[in-house]
Amino acid sequence: MKQRVLILCTGNSARSQMAEGLLRHLAHDRMEVYSAGTRPSTVNPYAIQAMAQREIDISGQRSKHLNEYLDQPFDTVITVCDQAAETCPIFPGRAKRIHWSFPDPAAVQGDEKAILAAFERVRDDLETKLRGWLAT
Repeated sequence: MKQRVLILCTGNSARSQMAEGLLRHLAHDRMEVYSAGTRPSTVNPYAIQAMAQREIDISGQRSKHLNEYLDQPFDTVITVCDQAAETCPIFPGRAKRIHWSFPDPAAVQGDEKAILAAFERVRDDLETKLRGWLAT
């Protein structure tokens, strides 16, 4: 049986979306990976662009509210922003909770190059963290 992983953030627009795409890519068929937010919005175009640089297409993903998953069992629930960690409900079953704090790249201001660079940094940091987690 595949491990089920849910990645949570506030808007489900950048960090959790990139983490979902990365973990699906890194875990191949070993895991079912989902993401959601406490206040979902839309997938950020810079997140899509940063992931496309790694040849990972997240353009078909959508922002989802965590309520869509409350009645589903997960092996692991990973929060990737502090606000989601504080408001994350208890999930049924044996879900292990992990919290990783990543800065919100959507909060960066500046020109397009500076904003994209922030998304690339978070993408790279997420990948490092996910690779380490998968190795354990």
